[in-house]
Amino acid sequence: MLLAGAGAAMTMVVATLIERKRNGGALAPAEWRELITAYTADQVPDYQMSALLMAIYFRGLSPEELAALTDAMLESGDRLDLGRRTVPAVDKHSTGGVGDKTSLLLAPMLAACGLMVPMMSGRGLGHTGGTLDKLESIPGFRTDLRLREAEDQVRRIGCALIGQTPEIAPADKRLYALRDVTATVESIPLIAASIMSKKLAEGVDGLVLDVKTGSGAFLPDPEMARTLAETMIGLGEARGCRTVALLTAMDRPLGRAAGNALEVEEAIEGLQGRGPDDLMELTYALGAEMLLVAGAAADRRDAQRKLGHVIESGAALDRLRAIIEAQGGNPAVVDDPGALPQAPVERIWEAPVAGIVSRVEPRRIGRAIMALGGGRMKVDDAIDPAVGFVITARPGDLVARGQPLATIHARDDSGARAAAQALAEAIVIGEPAAPLPLISHRITRDGVEPL
Repeated sequence: MLLAGAGAAMTMVVATLIERKRNGGALAPAEWRELITAYTADQVPDYQMSALLMAIYFRGLSPEELAALTDAMLESGDRLDLGRRTVPAVDKHSTGGVGDKTSLLLAPMLAACGLMVPMMSGRGLGHTGGTLDKLESIPGFRTDLRLREAEDQVRRIGCALIGQTPEIAPADKRLYALRDVTATVESIPLIAASIMSKKLAEGVDGLVLDVKTGSGAFLPDPEMARTLAETMIGLGEARGCRTVALLTAMDRPLGRAAGNALEVEEAIEGLQGRGPDDLMELTYALGAEMLLVAGAAADRRDAQRKLGHVIESGAALDRLRAIIEAQGGNPAVVDDPGALPQAPVERIWEAPVAGIVSRVEPRRIGRAIMALGGGRMKVDDAIDPAVGFVITARPGDLVARGQPLATIHARDDSGARAAAQALAEAIVIGEPAAPLPLISHRITRDGVEPL
């Protein structure tokens, strides 16, 4: 092996690789493979891998290096095995935002359309929410299924909603933890390798990416968001996974609800056909792309018809009940929102002046949810699933002084007061401003299509 040996000898070999990357050079595919293998086996210390991550942050990766790192991370663990199947498997990934609960709708909708949906999601960190935290606000719901459990559930009911299992891409799990504490998260090649190593381990035939842009996005700059989308599409397509991306707006929260249990309730309303317009428009757009990459719809019109049918017939809602019950949760939440965690304090927030809503700043909303206890600064922080906001104000709305614009859900009066101050800063009433289009571009292996 290139990295054979132990102790000081291996330390010197890895130091040489770090030096080469620091100076703008490239590591060969075999070096990436053996480096990741050694790191996963605890033969490379975190401090050396941290130094390499920082070198990548500044120097980037060549296309060949990115492919090799992604494959090495993918091969560091097991893969989902759905066995012989006659229906396609498909998934969706979002780069995250405030109020983004589309996964909670899409998984049961696509499963009700007859596809397999092995959906692996993450937790919230910073101002953005996480699908796992939302799911775990359902009493009893388990997201920590082992790989074999998830495989069995997907075969039985078409869907499993899980976190990254210990068996899948363990190298990614360790590297992400290092990136989080070494200020190397915002690196496009590292983000792409992390996301795609996990998604490719699901064994899906198609993948749809929801890449956010705007003030509340992880990558606010549209050009960086587009580059990330194109990078992930290249990785997926080269490995036989049809991959499509939509660039979508995160300069305001998606839907009305922001906060874990509140978002579950709104997702259920969406499956009942009563969701907010923007949430449903994006959900249908992403769902149509999922059907198309899976080859399960003749065209976009056919895809939209199939999605509408599973909502109108109640099939998607029934599938959500089945998923919740299979994963240990209380399916009564589907029919009784009161079965979800409830905040003890509710306060209406009213417009302080008359005028036009120019902004509803998602990053400020997300940070306010964290301050209420509904988010985490560190991965192991406990969260309060009941707190958050239901915000009816939208950019462009003409409002009267004293008009209700939001409802605060807090654990105590002091939290409610702080939340009210946050809303006063986040909801700006003043000059009209043009929000970003909800969906601006569709990106495929063939290029970028403005929408």
